[in-house]
Amino acid sequence: MSDADDNKPSGRRPLSLNRSGSGTVQQSFARGRSKAVVVETKRKRVAAPGKETAPAAKGKAPAGKAKAGESSLAAKARQLGLSEEELLARQRAIARARAEAADRDAEKKKAEADRVRRAEEEQRALEEKREREKREVEEAAARAAAEEAQAKAEAEAARAAEEARRNKRDDEPRRKSSGDKPQARRDSAPTPPAEPANPLEALGGRIKSKRTGGDAAGAAKQPQRAKTDTRRRGKLTIQNILDGDEERQRSLASVRRAREREKQRRQDTGTGSDKIQREVVVPEAITVSDLANRMAERAIDVIKLLMKQGQMVRQNDMLDADTAELIVEEFGHLVKRVSEADVEEGFIAEDDAEESKVSRAPVVAVMGHVDHGKTSLLDALRSTDVVSGEAGGITQHIGAYQVQLKSGEKITFLDTPGHAAFSAMRSRGAEATDIVILVVAADDSVMPQTIEAINHAKAAGTPIIVAVNKCDKEDSDPNRVLTDLLQHEIIVEAMSGETQSVNVSALKRMGLDELTEAITLQSELLDLKANPERDAEGVVIESQVDKGRGPVATVLVRRGTLQRGDIVVAGSQWGKVRALTNERGQQLTEAGPSVPAEILGLDGAPEPGEVFAVVESEARAREIAEYRQRKQRDASGVVSGPGASLEQMMARLKQDQVQEMPILVKSDVQGSAEAIKQSLEKIGNDEVRARVIHSAPGGVNESDVLLARSSGAPIFAFNVRANKQARELAEAEGVEIRYYSVIYDVIDDVRGTMEGMLAPEKREDFIGYAEILEVFNITKVGKVGGCRVTEGVVKRGCGVRLLRDDTVIHEGELKTLKRFKDEVPEVRAGTECGMAFENYDDIQKGDLIECFDVVEVARKLED
Repeated sequence: MSDADDNKPSGRRPLSLNRSGSGTVQQSFARGRSKAVVVETKRKRVAAPGKETAPAAKGKAPAGKAKAGESSLAAKARQLGLSEEELLARQRAIARARAEAADRDAEKKKAEADRVRRAEEEQRALEEKREREKREVEEAAARAAAEEAQAKAEAEAARAAEEARRNKRDDEPRRKSSGDKPQARRDSAPTPPAEPANPLEALGGRIKSKRTGGDAAGAAKQPQRAKTDTRRRGKLTIQNILDGDEERQRSLASVRRAREREKQRRQDTGTGSDKIQREVVVPEAITVSDLANRMAERAIDVIKLLMKQGQMVRQNDMLDADTAELIVEEFGHLVKRVSEADVEEGFIAEDDAEESKVSRAPVVAVMGHVDHGKTSLLDALRSTDVVSGEAGGITQHIGAYQVQLKSGEKITFLDTPGHAAFSAMRSRGAEATDIVILVVAADDSVMPQTIEAINHAKAAGTPIIVAVNKCDKEDSDPNRVLTDLLQHEIIVEAMSGETQSVNVSALKRMGLDELTEAITLQSELLDLKANPERDAEGVVIESQVDKGRGPVATVLVRRGTLQRGDIVVAGSQWGKVRALTNERGQQLTEAGPSVPAEILGLDGAPEPGEVFAVVESEARAREIAEYRQRKQRDASGVVSGPGASLEQMMARLKQDQVQEMPILVKSDVQGSAEAIKQSLEKIGNDEVRARVIHSAPGGVNESDVLLARSSGAPIFAFNVRANKQARELAEAEGVEIRYYSVIYDVIDDVRGTMEGMLAPEKREDFIGYAEILEVFNITKVGKVGGCRVTEGVVKRGCGVRLLRDDTVIHEGELKTLKRFKDEVPEVRAGTECGMAFENYDDIQKGDLIECFDVVEVARKLED
């Protein structure tokens, strides 16, 4: 078609959709309504290289006419506004994208086909494996049944043959004697099978013959074996029962159940091939459950073994080492005997390597005599006021505080009591610290507790810094303090020594910076380091029982880091750390080296001074704690007796000649209870002494009252009170509870009571001498000596000694004293009198009489 024809208006066709793909569809609605809907399909236009323009059929041309001699590619490029190269590049990109999409679709279809094929192959392999295993199990069961049946058949055949030979030998003599050969032939002929007794048996036989055709044919070919074959074949049917062949083949389920029973039996008896021989550590004493755990056996099996041997035990009962060793050997394990003390091995780890240590804050103990200003000096450093809270103005338990200096450095302080009763606390303070600050009052100089603190520091090998306090007073003399310290080998730097000395005033806050600088310098010289990346170890500073929080222990971490959730053993107590708090009551997540902290979670209040450490498990912690508790129980005991107050107890002691004073002590903290106990036990002598039957922190409860009643002891409550139930029970039982807030009062009361327990001392006071001048015999009286009082005075009823040649030959009492004929109470020197002795008449002229009075003097206990 030419261009001229294409430009004719008549040659144009109106644009419209091709309805060749249309159709009518009857659409149905609810309630029987319907509607005819015309559906048209639109053919998708496919773009292909070289065919991007509209179809040229029917002589149609694009709006722009192609120039003469111009190719279709150039015309299309000109129509799209592109160059031929750009159009070719676009067509190649489209073709490449379509090819890649086709490749991806092909690969995806291929992968899906491979996946389906693999799944089908796996399913087919699994089914084949199941079929093969099932077939193998059935064949194994069939072979086992066949072998069993064959063995039984051979045994039956052997028995039948033996029986036939035996019968033949028995019948041979009889046949020869009787000559009855036809009868013998009849006996040897096979017996025909019996006819069924009823039609049901015949029907059962025909059914059986149809079901087991091959087997029946084989049995007919071998009549002799069929006769003696007792193998179980096929299922149990009516015909099998009627024919007497009621035995059936063992099923596969029965074989599986038998195997499971055998496997279970081996596991229960422990005779299986997986039995492991272990090395069991056996201490001196161990519980049944713990021994079973170490052997990896059941505790019930151990109990059964002991029951067979005649011992009835429970899981928590203790076994000795010999019994435990026999049990371990009975179960087939190896025994390793250890001492009970080996339980604590590894509790405190060895020292860490130097490369793992980092610098830590110094721990400083403030020590000195009572009322020399130790706590006031620490208050000045902490800018707090703790003295007002101490009873009597003295510190009665160890306080642990951490102070941060302006430079950012930290110092941990321990405030120790200064009273003589708290010697053990000072000793612990010196052992747990790096530096000791010896506080000496400038107006009081060196006192007994100052000397004791010096001795504790020297015994622990701890360097000392002397802090001369109260230098602001008018009568203070710091040089006198330094001079007095020379007697105890404390030479300060001012006197060419090595000990630092600082003049301070806690009240005026003087010299505090110099004191902290001295502490920092001393810590740098010591080069204090610790490893924080390990389990925590340290020492218990103080402990108490809080009514709301339970046992609370103040600890000082020496190395490692203590965290919440750690399992801690402290003395004979153990527990999991539930909370960590500092001295201000703030919660801590962890406590590193040189950090004091209060821990909650222990099962009791540990003894101050005990070392604590973190262990790996609760079983290990319980083992160590139980061992230490057993040692404490073995070393302690309680003497029982009737309960009473102090006065009643003294009367009973005098009557029974008992020279022990039992006492029960309850205090606010464990350190105070220990200090009171040690102080009271030091009071006394060889005749009387105090014995503290129980000392613990916490308030007085009913258990304490019952223990005091059974022990016959009063209760000394130090800074604690008894609850209502304990007070009522004490009144009912007659137990005395005494309350104290200062340790002086406790010691003075006990000292006074024990002094009253001492028997009074008898002392002789010489009152006079008399010389016998003449001896007279008087009727009804006996011999009477006429005497002259040479010295002092002679009293009627006084004690006398008769001296002859300066030797005492008699000691007694004066029976009568007369002046002329009258009885007189006394006769003085230079006067003559008549004297007669009680139950003694052997007196001579020239004997000397010594007169004396016996005086009872109350005894005192020595300090």
